[in-house]
Amino acid sequence: MGTVTRENIGLLNDKIIVRIEKNDYLPSFEKALKEYGRKANIPGFRKGMVPPGLIKKMYGSSVFTDEVLKSVEKKLTDYMSSEQLDIFAQPLPLPENDTRQINMGQPEDYSFAFEVGLKPAFQLPDLASLSPTRYLIRVSDEMLDAEIERLRVKNGTMTEPESVSSEEHVLNLSFQETDPEGNSVEGSQPKENSLLVKYFSESFRPQLMGKKKADEMIVRLSVAFDSKERAWILQDLGLDKESVTDADKYFRLVISKVGFVEKAALDESFFKKIYPAREIPTGEAFREAVREDMAAQWKVQSSSQLQHTIYHELLNNTSVQFPESFLKRWLLNGGEKPKTPEEVEHEFPSFVNALKWSLITERISIENPFEVNVEEVRAAARRQLFSYLGGLPQGDDQPWVEDYVNKMMQDKRFVDETYQHLKTDKMMTWLESRVNPVDKEISAEEFSKLQAEHQHHHAEDHAHTEQEHQHEEHEHEHEEKDHQHQHGGHIHQH
Repeated sequence: MGTVTRENIGLLNDKIIVRIEKNDYLPSFEKALKEYGRKANIPGFRKGMVPPGLIKKMYGSSVFTDEVLKSVEKKLTDYMSSEQLDIFAQPLPLPENDTRQINMGQPEDYSFAFEVGLKPAFQLPDLASLSPTRYLIRVSDEMLDAEIERLRVKNGTMTEPESVSSEEHVLNLSFQETDPEGNSVEGSQPKENSLLVKYFSESFRPQLMGKKKADEMIVRLSVAFDSKERAWILQDLGLDKESVTDADKYFRLVISKVGFVEKAALDESFFKKIYPAREIPTGEAFREAVREDMAAQWKVQSSSQLQHTIYHELLNNTSVQFPESFLKRWLLNGGEKPKTPEEVEHEFPSFVNALKWSLITERISIENPFEVNVEEVRAAARRQLFSYLGGLPQGDDQPWVEDYVNKMMQDKRFVDETYQHLKTDKMMTWLESRVNPVDKEISAEEFSKLQAEHQHHHAEDHAHTEQEHQHEEHEHEHEEKDHQHQHGGHIHQH
């Protein structure tokens, strides 16, 4: 009977030695050879009648190695299960392991060594002691007026005046690069765009007045557009928005259509179109309804910002030790794709943050299980469909909606990802209810600027999530390999 021993070799870092004896693997080796003999299809022999000696000669060595490694794998997995070892990733095989020692001609007792990184014990901070800032965004009259104007334009009627006479006119244009004299640059192709006249620079707009369909002009981007609009025009044209050289390029603009949107009238038919389920008799009642909607939308953004702050406060206020040397070796060799030492050092801080957040959320979820039921996943599928369609004002009980939902519920990836998102949302909402936020009133402009300044954090969070997902996949690999009988997954170096 084989044995398993464990010794500490560093902070949260243990060495496990698995020793197996001949009687641990020989019976399964003989059984596996008989199975090969039963299934082997070798010319000159009837199926199942191949001499055992020939089977052993042809397949014995590889089957023998497989059975030895399977025995080691099983003992290691059983030991970790019985000892309830809570480890990071997979056990790493140590360099001293050498599968060349396995010799069918001389069955022996074998030893294989592994190292594991143990998950640390830690304490979560008292959530009630955390006081993140919760921003209360004011919906100003100017914001409200702008939103109502947007709704009126969106629901307005498009007309085609003969010529440009207003900054509110829409121009359908083609852009084609030229030289300063208007000669087309070799290889350039026209690109279509649609712009309001007011998107051009104030000094350039007078040149557009009176222009008609099929009129054309040669413009220099740095003259025709101010910096903000020029940046997205350059992007639309496939150029570098930061390049001064690109900004100074010339283009031929050809007008294919002059358009104008007649805004929807502020009457009851318009109110009913925007809010079909509500009775809104007056313009003042409509303004209040729009203001409430805007406040609700900003409240969602405020909550998202608060949750983002809670995430950072939990990371910053939770002290966790890690088996850094093990984790770096695991990053170096244990993943699907080996990394260089330089890559490991560069990625390690973000990787550890991802692990830390994983441990924190795991602890919170164990102490406060967040259940997600099937109907919640189905509701998420409906919301996804409605978002694709720009929102549906009518009921969502139509047969084609349920057909879509039923189809999505057959998509395992969608169901798994939606389940995790809903569970995370519930956890973050719970965290939000447990801290003591400090309310701060702020304008929409200030809040938007604040969000822009933190965009890089959101990008990091996305990277952390991806790394965490990859780590969790690796962490369960040894269990999956045992179930699938993929032999020796812990022994062979990748």
